Amino acid sequence: MTDQTLTHLYFLLDRSGSMQTIKSDIEGGFAAFLAEQREAPGRCVVTLAQFDDRYDVVHAGLDVADVPPLVLAPRGSTALHDAMGRLVTDAGAELAALPEAERPGTVIVAVMTDGLENASREWHAQAVKALVEQQSATYGWQFLYMGADQDAVEVGTSLGVPAEQSMTYARGKGRQAMGAKSEKIRSMRAARMTDAAAPMPAYTAAERRDLADPS
Repeated sequence: MTDQTLTHLYFLLDRSGSMQTIKSDIEGGFAAFLAEQREAPGRCVVTLAQFDDRYDVVHAGLDVADVPPLVLAPRGSTALHDAMGRLVTDAGAELAALPEAERPGTVIVAVMTDGLENASREWHAQAVKALVEQQSATYGWQFLYMGADQDAVEVGTSLGVPAEQSMTYARGKGRQAMGAKSEKIRSMRAARMTDAAAPMPAYTAAERRDLADPS
């Protein structure tokens, strides 16, 4: 049996050049996100990967209490499909290699971007969608997708992320978007202390209106 008290959070963050205008907002939002997750029940480890037209793992499997502040250095273009395919594939192989008792009972993949795919060479949307849906259906992984300057529900569902967990946020509201996501994750982690199948809460209509409003 997997460890129901353990959550592994995989955070995939866009660092393409267009993120420069919201760099401080994202860094501050990530700090607040980590602070809230440190207060949630159960154990949590974090893997942070960043992407532009390259993919890099910043840190892997760190206890949430040990994750350092985010330093975002925007550059390059947006190879979203390649990054998602790489992260999910690597995470699946990593977890499969662990003894069952050491595997996390909850696996969450959170993707945050401010632009549309424009640079992938190895993965296309249909392949990413199939991979995401496989991990969701077979292993119960939870996926969240947050996108600015796009219809994130349309993009998220095209990549296998349920509409209920896909959110459009206005440029400049990255901190609030991370806060809303953090609340969903914390709520699910608390629920899973007693119910291993507790679902990820959906974004509400009010949250969608507030985060999409640039004012």
